[in-house]
Amino acid sequence: MQPRNMSMSGVVDLAAVKAAQEAKAKAEQARAQSAREGGAGAISPADLVIDVDEAGFERDVLQRSAEVPVVIDFWAEWCEPCKQLSPVLERLAVEYNGRFLLAKIDVDANQMLMQQFGIQGIPAVFAVVAGQALPLFQGAAGEAQIRQTLDQLVQVGEQRFGLTGLTVDPEAEPGGAPEASERPAGPHDGLLEAAVQALDSGDLSGAVQAYKNVLNEDPGNEEAKLGLAQAELLQRVQGVDPQQVRRDAADKPADVQAQIAAADLDLVGGHVEDAFGRLIETVQRTVGDDRDTVRMRLLELFEVVGPDDPRVIAARRALARALF
Repeated sequence: MQPRNMSMSGVVDLAAVKAAQEAKAKAEQARAQSAREGGAGAISPADLVIDVDEAGFERDVLQRSAEVPVVIDFWAEWCEPCKQLSPVLERLAVEYNGRFLLAKIDVDANQMLMQQFGIQGIPAVFAVVAGQALPLFQGAAGEAQIRQTLDQLVQVGEQRFGLTGLTVDPEAEPGGAPEASERPAGPHDGLLEAAVQALDSGDLSGAVQAYKNVLNEDPGNEEAKLGLAQAELLQRVQGVDPQQVRRDAADKPADVQAQIAAADLDLVGGHVEDAFGRLIETVQRTVGDDRDTVRMRLLELFEVVGPDDPRVIAARRALARALF
């Protein structure tokens, strides 16, 4: 298993958008399979912290990450900073009450996992969300920083992958067999899965239409809104010449379409603030229909990044100032 680097801050690129859609679909499939097989119900607080080795990694980390974000604590007995960090993570795992699962991996006994994650030193803390690995932090960290990172992780799990966490029952027996907890299929799961399959096959038009079909029936469906915004962004940048787009934007600052095309590329390349700033400046320079065109594209890009991202919140304020 080769870990993937995945940002929690809304940075967008073509591979990350597609990977997120695929991972979400796999998470949904895994949860449905778990339900059919009598999947996990309530667990004991003691089961929120588990020891994991190479043999059990796929079962205990990869498969569980379809239900809940799994935080991995790479440690060793001889590591003094580990002895300070690990108890904090264990306490927070219980305090967060099932919103993440803590997996502890002894690097001395699991050298292969250490190599696969590219770890240069310990303590090192990673997470796996819907099968995707991302680094959280390495070395000593204060509790405030750890809490902030965990809050972001939980938010990503919920918003991008629909991971609502585990049900914890203080009365449950540690390690006991929990009762089945079936997750009912949503009314639009088939259409959403069709959209992901279309993305996987490179059929961006089909993905766009599938998301629109969901929104026609359920205009408030957040997953479809995000998916549609991402698929349309991919569709717009497909086949464009990035150098030509940037030359046009530099040579024609008053050209609305040139600035919009450059903003799309900015966002796909992970330059979120540049994309927003470019369009806000264009709003300030335009009036009438041109201004409205730019404003609407900016709102679409907000959907791609996510409404709760701090950069989106800041850009909304800047847009309001530019308009009024």
